[in-house]
Amino acid sequence: MTAILRASAAGLALGALVVATTPAFPAPPGLLTHEEALQAIQSHAEPEARRAAVQALGETGTSSDQPLLVAALRDDDQVVRAMAESALWQVWSRAGDLEVDRLFVEGVTAMGARMLRQAAQTFTRIIELKPEFAEGWNKRATVYYLLGEFDRSLADCDEVIKRNPDHFGALSGYGMIYLQLDQPERALDYFRRALAVNQNLRQVRSTIELLRRLLRERGRETT
Repeated sequence: MTAILRASAAGLALGALVVATTPAFPAPPGLLTHEEALQAIQSHAEPEARRAAVQALGETGTSSDQPLLVAALRDDDQVVRAMAESALWQVWSRAGDLEVDRLFVEGVTAMGARMLRQAAQTFTRIIELKPEFAEGWNKRATVYYLLGEFDRSLADCDEVIKRNPDHFGALSGYGMIYLQLDQPERALDYFRRALAVNQNLRQVRSTIELLRRLLRERGRETT
């Protein structure tokens, strides 16, 4: 893998860690109810109303709201798109179980402190308690990636996508792993899949261009 692609992979890894540890947009006063948010999105209200709706779904939404939030990633309004991405991470990070949610915060805190082995143990406990919770698998996949345990990270990404096929974080995670394994064609495929779900992943978009250039140089470009 070239030095430029190594730098790109490092940037993506840092982005994954930032996503894991950065709070969402602060909730404004007078947050819409869940029902009001659904109505605002489904009625194609003005941008300000759509922004408020997406933010409310981030605070109160469930997995059943994911299709609306994924659609909002393609909204005409850039702010709505950014807020939809944040809202999806919020929804994905709620297990609906007090103990699992407590452990999740503990694991994310350990990740932010670079206590990666401790974080891996915490996310393993989450997976044992609630294996259907896709984000437990995704966070452990990220930890394994940061530890350089790429086979384990790939296996956990598989579990994420089984439970949440639209998880653009896991899709880009595959790409990051295959970059490290010097399999640029497979990396390119997964980065494209991630971008197909979320067109706002600028670092992924730039990595795709770098990969296409690399494959052209090797005479192996794919369409």
